[in-house]
Amino acid sequence: MSETWLVCSACRNEIRYNATHWVCSVSTCNRARTRLVFCTVSCWDSHVAVLRHRDAWAVEARAPSKEAWAKELAEQPVEAKPAPAPAAPPAPRRVVGDSSPATAAAVEGVKLSEVVEKDVLIVVSKMKKYIKDRSGMNCSDAVAEMLSDHVRALCDDAIRAAARDERKTVLDRDVTRPRR
Repeated sequence: MSETWLVCSACRNEIRYNATHWVCSVSTCNRARTRLVFCTVSCWDSHVAVLRHRDAWAVEARAPSKEAWAKELAEQPVEAKPAPAPAAPPAPRRVVGDSSPATAAAVEGVKLSEVVEKDVLIVVSKMKKYIKDRSGMNCSDAVAEMLSDHVRALCDDAIRAAARDERKTVLDRDVTRPRR
């Protein structure tokens, strides 16, 4: 068994048994299911920047011993047991395709919007607030699905433009400007 207790929730560095680490003072970050742990205060700080806690601080803690951790895992119900996280390699990069003229030609013939799941891509509360503030009107939930379809179409066009320019990165200049 390795000497790694968990990995840092921010940078994925190893946190060894009996080592000092930091946890967030916000209770929702310290639940057994969430179990956010950080190897340094700067990693904790990056977490706070993302979650925008109003009042939080880093709490210094000590990782359990290997025996204490095994006992804690044994006491938990089977479905709630977190697997001891070994030093996981970073998630593999997902490459959509080669950046070549052949790829651009291939992308031109594919309806990219059919490849992607049909998740809502719009922040519904912000959309409704914008419409309410701008016009005083209410907004149906179905509008978010239609706007998501439009966003998917814009993304597909931007992907095609980047592929035509033989790039693997979609840039702001690939996205068409809105009509006004």
